[in-house]
Amino acid sequence: MRTEQIAALIEPAIKSLGCQLWGLQLVASKRPVLRIFIDTEQGAGIEDCERVSRQVSRILDVEDPFHDQYVLEVSTPGLDRPLFTLEQYARYIGAKVALKLRVPFDGQRNFTGVLQRVEGDEVVLVTGEEEIFFPIDSIEKANVIPQFDEPGNKPGKSKGSTKSNKGKSSK
Repeated sequence: MRTEQIAALIEPAIKSLGCQLWGLQLVASKRPVLRIFIDTEQGAGIEDCERVSRQVSRILDVEDPFHDQYVLEVSTPGLDRPLFTLEQYARYIGAKVALKLRVPFDGQRNFTGVLQRVEGDEVVLVTGEEEIFFPIDSIEKANVIPQFDEPGNKPGKSKGSTKSNKGKSSK
């Protein structure tokens, strides 16, 4: 079963518990690991994770998407939260993020920079003096990098400068 199908299966139950499904990861191994990230308006706590874990476990036991044993992990996204959707990227414009691509771009897969904007189905990242456009489907993994270096700076927020090179990177 694909992650989208699992999300569709469990999201109504998570919402009914007053939580939001932030995202999920399925790690293939001898015993598959399903990582579910939840959040709430006030920030999810251990009690929320416990309630969601119990409810989702019941659903997965009935639906049996893995046809074998699996490991279920439920947690909050944390300060270095993973980003899964374009809407989540849009919420963190101005934040410093780390991206890992599915395939190399200009000989590299890992990029760190300031999230400038979301344009269509692309995430725009400023790295140094260049602006790079990444299609969302090319991103394997993305995480917010918490910033604590400036007084009054909110975790995950960072200031950045931009130089526009629409469409291509200019190294």
